[in-house]
Amino acid sequence: MSMEQALQTFTAECRELLHEMEDALLAGCKGKMSADSINAVFRAAHTIKGSAGLFGLDHIVGFTHVAESVLDAVRAGQLDFTPSLVELMLACRDHMAHLVDAVAAGQLDEDPALAVAGLPLRQRLSAYLDADPAATAAAAAAAAPAAPATDIDVVPGGGHWHISLRFGSEVLRNGMDPMSFLRYLATLGAVAHVAPVLEAVPPLGELDAEACYLGLEIALHSDASREAIEGAFEFVRDDCRLRIVAPGSTPAAYRALADEFPEQRAMMVALLQECGSWPAADAQAPAVLAPCADPVADPAANLDAAEGARPRRSQEKNSVRVDADKLDHLINLVGELIVATAGANLAARRAQNVELQEYGATLNSLVEDVRNSALQLRMVKIGSTFTRFKRVVHDVARDLGKDIELAIDGEDTELDKTVVEKIADPLTHLVRNAIDHGIEPAALRRERGKPEHGTIWLNAYHDSGTVVIEVGDDGGGLQRERLLAKAIERGIVEEGRHLSDAEVYALIFEPGFSTAEQVTNLSGRGVGMDVVKRNITALRGTIQIDSTPGVGTTMRVRLPLTLAIIDGFQVAVGGSVFVVPLEMVEECVEFRSDETQDYANLRGTVLPFIRLRELFALDGAASSRQSLVVVRYAGQRAGLVVDGLLGESQTVIKPLGKVFRHMRCISGSSILGSGDVALILDVPSLIHQAGAENARLAQPVESAAA
Repeated sequence: MSMEQALQTFTAECRELLHEMEDALLAGCKGKMSADSINAVFRAAHTIKGSAGLFGLDHIVGFTHVAESVLDAVRAGQLDFTPSLVELMLACRDHMAHLVDAVAAGQLDEDPALAVAGLPLRQRLSAYLDADPAATAAAAAAAAPAAPATDIDVVPGGGHWHISLRFGSEVLRNGMDPMSFLRYLATLGAVAHVAPVLEAVPPLGELDAEACYLGLEIALHSDASREAIEGAFEFVRDDCRLRIVAPGSTPAAYRALADEFPEQRAMMVALLQECGSWPAADAQAPAVLAPCADPVADPAANLDAAEGARPRRSQEKNSVRVDADKLDHLINLVGELIVATAGANLAARRAQNVELQEYGATLNSLVEDVRNSALQLRMVKIGSTFTRFKRVVHDVARDLGKDIELAIDGEDTELDKTVVEKIADPLTHLVRNAIDHGIEPAALRRERGKPEHGTIWLNAYHDSGTVVIEVGDDGGGLQRERLLAKAIERGIVEEGRHLSDAEVYALIFEPGFSTAEQVTNLSGRGVGMDVVKRNITALRGTIQIDSTPGVGTTMRVRLPLTLAIIDGFQVAVGGSVFVVPLEMVEECVEFRSDETQDYANLRGTVLPFIRLRELFALDGAASSRQSLVVVRYAGQRAGLVVDGLLGESQTVIKPLGKVFRHMRCISGSSILGSGDVALILDVPSLIHQAGAENARLAQPVESAAA
């Protein structure tokens, strides 16, 4: 692995750790920090510091070390994780993120501007350490020389524990510092003696500078519980061999520990004696070196049973990092393979070769499986996008003086990574808008009989081949009359024109439209909501608004699962071929209707429809036997009148050129097996157009089915 690749891995892992750190800190904002949250924050800072040290990023190591020291004091119970300390750690987390971003941009040396920005944070962190005499005393105890074994009986601090530790080879690569565990043990009692074990160190020519070969035999005097001592090694439990012998254990327990190292048993006995752990009755060398007289069939098992030591767990790596560009290239190749397969199948049918057609069908099935697997690689859970809004809600609500909770549901919903990346900014604006405009101040909520704290929720779920993302709040709702009056004042709507609630609410997406009475750093300039709609439309998505005055507002965004390859349903109109997304096709029926009508009677229900021949001004006469393709989107239905039904097909979506990008009712194009171009229909736009023209007809009728 090159240094550039290693740094990319470093920055990716640091960002994941910082994300975990932020989640843990935000979890403690509403109440007392749990032990798990404290450990998660410490683990993130500790790992980042260790990894940065491997690359010589001393400025990251220096800053993170100060934050880690404060967190270590919190873990030891010497500091309380107060709300002000949580806010400070969030600020430190942000600064660490800036330092990592600088490294990702190629700047390995310290940025002077970032150094200046981090100085106030260092001073605030140091104030916590300077103000805590217990932390200072613990640091002094950790730095003090170990007491000799002969003084072991007079060392204060409780019972005599013996800890046998063998670090795994990956400990240093994982950012762990072996000395930090000794320093933490010093906070639990008195470290009486430490005997290093270096038997695993290979010859110099075979030594790996990044591997850890260290072992330790430790004598600890402490009143702490076994759980507390084991907790000191929480971050390396899966990467080390740990045995703990409790005070007052029988000689058999110490002999069993020595028996776990049959080739170094004499050395282990000597180390146990050096630490003052070997029982005095067994101190003579002949008895020590003789085989164990106790009838123990499995010494290691005896030690585990007697002392509760936990066996090392193997941890399989079942994931691998893949560059996003490689996935994109794979999807492009699969798309070309689909087009080539369609061409081969078409040639086989034209040649009327049954054998070739059978092989073509098999190949087509395999290609479909490859397509599904390739697309699944690009599917990611939206939960990681949702969780980032915890910080947005926390910061913005604090700036506005509001008490707001964020509720998240549907975080396991999957969609294409490209969609996830591009929807983050629009969702951020919707969330900030809900905080600023949606949730009322606490005093007003009390007057309305609501809880003082407001709630914003994010929800995601699948529906008819699309992903629905909801951003809702329990605020005051949209004020219809105020929106309409502002639109009339701005000349957007003619006075006296009747608009439905949905049309009035959609006015907030007009460029420059705003009802804010004053401009703030969040809103009021009329910039943002129009960009939100434009970005969502660019993803072939739609946005709807449901609002109830005094109850709240829900923004409902619908997006396609993927922007690359879909299952399509081909239809013919004259000599042209169109593709309808298969998930939106409900049924196909024979079309019989008066030429003067723009609706069909489908089993007693009025179904508005659109003649594609007329919509796209296609030449030629209509087929004598037309079909009606019934499509559904967001709970609404419409019909598409076509000349022929060509069946299902895998469809590779190709973007339209700049000249055709703004065509109505067309969302993209695809290449057919014959090499011709087929246009992909924009079903949401078609349904909206059909519904707008036939809204007055959307009532049940009593007549025969179409």
